[in-house]
Amino acid sequence: MTTVLEFSVDDIPFSRHGSWFGISPVLGQRSRADDLHLVSHRNGMHGVLRLVPVDPATGERVDTTVRATPAVLSWEHAGGRIDIAYDTVDAVRLRGVGLGLRVEAAAAALTPFTGTYFYPDAADGGYTFTAYETGHRYRITVLAGEPAVFGAQALGEAERGLTITGDGSSPWEIAIEELTGGGVPYRAANDFEQVVKAGTDAFAGFVDAVAPWRSPDTPAAELACYTLWSATVAAEGFLNRPGVLMSKHWMDKVWSWDHCFNALALAPGAPELAWDQFSVIFDHQAPAGVLPDSVTHSEVLYNFVKPPIHGWALGQLRRLLADRLGRDELTEAYHRLVRWTEFWLTRRRAPGDRLPHYQHGNDSGWDNATTFDPERVVVTADLSAFLVLQLRELADLAAELGFADDATRWADLATTTGHALLDELWSGDRFYARGVHSGQKWSTGSLLDLMPIVLGEHLPASVATVLAERITAHLTPHGLASELPTSPHYRPDGYWRGPIWAPATMLVVDGLRRAGHVDLARQVSDRFRALCEASGFAENFDALTGAALRDRAYTWTASVYLLLARHHVADRS
Repeated sequence: MTTVLEFSVDDIPFSRHGSWFGISPVLGQRSRADDLHLVSHRNGMHGVLRLVPVDPATGERVDTTVRATPAVLSWEHAGGRIDIAYDTVDAVRLRGVGLGLRVEAAAAALTPFTGTYFYPDAADGGYTFTAYETGHRYRITVLAGEPAVFGAQALGEAERGLTITGDGSSPWEIAIEELTGGGVPYRAANDFEQVVKAGTDAFAGFVDAVAPWRSPDTPAAELACYTLWSATVAAEGFLNRPGVLMSKHWMDKVWSWDHCFNALALAPGAPELAWDQFSVIFDHQAPAGVLPDSVTHSEVLYNFVKPPIHGWALGQLRRLLADRLGRDELTEAYHRLVRWTEFWLTRRRAPGDRLPHYQHGNDSGWDNATTFDPERVVVTADLSAFLVLQLRELADLAAELGFADDATRWADLATTTGHALLDELWSGDRFYARGVHSGQKWSTGSLLDLMPIVLGEHLPASVATVLAERITAHLTPHGLASELPTSPHYRPDGYWRGPIWAPATMLVVDGLRRAGHVDLARQVSDRFRALCEASGFAENFDALTGAALRDRAYTWTASVYLLLARHHVADRS
């Protein structure tokens, strides 16, 4: 018997592949409404419309139970129900019986520069909200039932919208669209059941492509796929190609290392989307080679960078997509990776230094890890290790493309950088960080100091063994704590100062495997997968309790689960 995936919209918004909006009570960080909202991610995150089930006789709000599956979300009540399903990426259909629905503006007070204006459209007979914050229109088309308008053309903070009800036995039905411009009048091409079936089939096809290996041993694989599928948006604004946002809750951007994990998870089953994820950040590479910190619908930020894990990721993608990447794609990727590498070699090496540096913890992706407590402009071992892997990938790719001189140059640089890492930062029992301005060295209880394990087979065996031992000290029953739990700086919900994070987990597991510490890699993988199966796909997790922290619809966490689960299934078979 096939079970239907259900999830909580408190954790993951109801949305679909390609849409820029979702249905959720989450309106921002630590901001949750009592009612579900249509939340748009155009021009930021904005709760545009409040959706309130009401008693059709009195118009009063009714408490309901909300159930969500990938294809349909329902408000359920003893007296009736309301269902919502996506018809297209820009339109949802809603149908109700026994309950009415109030659809009202949820944005700020209406002024010339804020808020939502509502009016009955004399041209097409619909009802339209125009939202200043998103720059879009939201049109309601009544397909069946009786609408009652309230507050039309109201100003200030007055309520505005409509209530839709039926006759008690026949369902009412409406469509809500997010429009760029006016749009042609909405026409229902399919009945509601057909709309639901189309959504069901679309998601099922995605799951079967991305996780065909799923089994009872990987019970969260389907939910992980939904997290990715529903967080994908169509090419629009600054996203020049379809993009997987980190979340359709408040972390609604693509960051410049997060995207690599999504690309790897998607690669076997959705190769074009995977290549888009790897490339979407490089589409905004600056002439100096630097990548943006993040990209979203209406914003590209260059104030920080993220670590150069892109060589590591490209090497894995090349293996996963070996029969799908042609010379043109590889050549473009090569030149982009060259410029990104040269940025680190020229703009991030102080005069006379052999190793690159971060200018802030944010550059590392580990924002406020304790490694950066003594100083901010720091040479760290993780950065040099990532760069060595990137240089090795450039050497391999240059050789494949026939750029022999380049291949020799990159291979030599990888060797000399690797030697410098060990000469300057390895003490025999640990890696140190070094202040660029002070020259002082220090070590901390941060897992960041152990990330050179990513070098895997390229590390001396004695170094890898010491790192594996130190990594074991970070391993709690739930996974790898980002700060030693015994450290005085450990914080249960301190950003990178204690919680478990997906990207660090993936990088450590991969490095341990390649360094020959397979049993430890398996332990870390097993515990992280069990954590996700129990607590979902949060941005990070309390290392001692396993509690989900921050944004709980985070795609890189879902992707790392899929990567580890896929390897687990292959390993068992």
